[in-house]
Amino acid sequence: MNVRNLALKILFSIERDSAYSALALNHAIRENRLSHIDASFLSALVYGCIERQLTLDYIIAQYSKIPLKKIDLKTKLILRMGVLQLLFMDKIPDSAAVNESVKLAHKNRLARSVGFINGILRSVSRAEVKYTLPDESDKESCLSVKYSCPKELVSHFISSYGENIAVEILKSLLGRPRLFARVNTLKTTSDELIAELESEGVRAKKSHLDENALELENTGSIESLKAYEQGKLYVQDLASQLCVKALSPKAGEVMLDVCSAPGGKTFTAAQYMGDRGKIFAFDIYGHKLDLIRSTAKRLGISSVRTALRDASDFGGELCLAERVLCDVPCSGLGILARKPEIRYKKDILDNDLPELQYKILCNSARFVMTGGTLVYSTCTLNPRENNKNAERFLREHPEFEAERLDLGVKRMIDEPENMLTLFPFWETDGFFISAFRRVSAG
Repeated sequence: MNVRNLALKILFSIERDSAYSALALNHAIRENRLSHIDASFLSALVYGCIERQLTLDYIIAQYSKIPLKKIDLKTKLILRMGVLQLLFMDKIPDSAAVNESVKLAHKNRLARSVGFINGILRSVSRAEVKYTLPDESDKESCLSVKYSCPKELVSHFISSYGENIAVEILKSLLGRPRLFARVNTLKTTSDELIAELESEGVRAKKSHLDENALELENTGSIESLKAYEQGKLYVQDLASQLCVKALSPKAGEVMLDVCSAPGGKTFTAAQYMGDRGKIFAFDIYGHKLDLIRSTAKRLGISSVRTALRDASDFGGELCLAERVLCDVPCSGLGILARKPEIRYKKDILDNDLPELQYKILCNSARFVMTGGTLVYSTCTLNPRENNKNAERFLREHPEFEAERLDLGVKRMIDEPENMLTLFPFWETDGFFISAFRRVSAG
């Protein structure tokens, strides 16, 4: 399989059919049984073109006499891949970047575009100054092109968190994020797992915030690792692990995870509880509950019960619980490096998510027993979805009070002690956690 041609097919399906990059990539790697080297190259091409799309198009426009909107989609994708290899992938010779792009055009029956592609890429290759950014006097436009992030998002990050933090967020969007896994303490210890992974060629080290959170390198396909097959670990970002630490479930307690899929926080909670107690994992999609059940079986967890429920409108009554987790649907601005196509969604800032999130939070609060803890979390960086919802909840629910978060993390912005915003230029995904304690029946 020609990896560049495979990358073109994936990029075409993402652009035309709104396919998810991670799912399309994983399917292609498995379907074509790619080697580790080919899989890495394919991922670099696909993610690179998506991550840097605005930058690549800006560069192409500086060399093309044809407006971008009038360039055929496949031709444009081949140009993006070519420019990416020329300017942002050091190990690809210029000659290979140009020649393979021309071959790709022939292979895809783009005879009328061959000369156009060849001309632009050779011009880029020969130019002493490859491209110039917009003038820095237009700060938002300059940052938008430099970090390939829509201008409205650049403005959002600056107005929400200040220019310095915004620039660091934008820098974090380029390149692959760090990979963390959770040690399944029901089956092994962090030291034992680190040694086992090293025997399989995987580098693993403990996080200073949680010894059971391991940062992994050189994993290849994680699903093929013996430790994974034996249920000794599962992939989970450090932010999600800290979220469960904030909830702090104990053995023998009852816990509700109202938006549980894909289940990582449920499984981590089960470990905190020593798999003793009851965890009710809810989701609105049945196939996601199937995934939770199968993963729980792999991990040897028996305390989890699953049920199909809409968290914004639970049908019937539920038992009261000592711990309730609301990790709500969100705009995903904290995981743009993992899902780079999200940044180009037209309604990413202008949507009804805050109201849905607040409805889920209020509905879930009904099932927290007096003295119990309620945690609200998102994987986004938007005060409307995060701090504003948490502040509103305390104003409108006097039966709850703010519960201080002490997770060993230095705060980057000024916010109340029961709220914590994590940024993706640190060790974690972008994430928000807030905690509340019920002090009366209400």
